[in-house]
Amino acid sequence: MELTHINDQGNARMVDISDKNDTKRTAIAQAKVIVNRETMQLIKNGSIKKGDVLAVAQVAGITAAKKTFDLIPMAHIIPLTFADIKYSFDDTTIYIESTVKTNGKTGAEMEALTAVSVCALTIYDMCKAVQKDIKITDIMLKYKSGGKSGEYANES
Repeated sequence: MELTHINDQGNARMVDISDKNDTKRTAIAQAKVIVNRETMQLIKNGSIKKGDVLAVAQVAGITAAKKTFDLIPMAHIIPLTFADIKYSFDDTTIYIESTVKTNGKTGAEMEALTAVSVCALTIYDMCKAVQKDIKITDIMLKYKSGGKSGEYANES
C-alpha cells in the first residue's frame, strides 16, 4: 500500500491534487457539549458573563472552517462556498452540527470537523468560569458527498 502523505525520502508531504477534477462537495460533522442544567439555563438566558455563548461559538466555528489549512498541516486550502453551524438541545446537551460546501478538487471533511471542534471549544471557553467539568464528545463526520469516493453516511 502506497502512503499518499509520504514522499520518496520518507518525509511528510501534501498530496498532489492538481490532476483531480473539481466536483461539488458537502461535508456534515457533529459534536456534543454536555453541561449541567444550571449552565444550560445560563447559556439559553444569555447570562454568561462573556456574552452570547452560542453566537460567538457559531462565528468561531465558521471562522475555523475557513482556516482549517492553517491548523491541519496536510490540509489543502480550499475555497468554501458555504459554512453553517446549527444547534439543538436537550436538558444538558448542546448538539452542534456543521455543514460545509465547496466546489473543488478535495473534500471538506476536515473543515466540517474543525468547525464543530472549535465551536465546542468556544462554548467550553465561554462557560468554564461557571462549570469546569464540561464534556465535549462525539466529534464525528456524519455525511460527505462528492469526489472519487462518492457519498458516505455515518449511520451511528
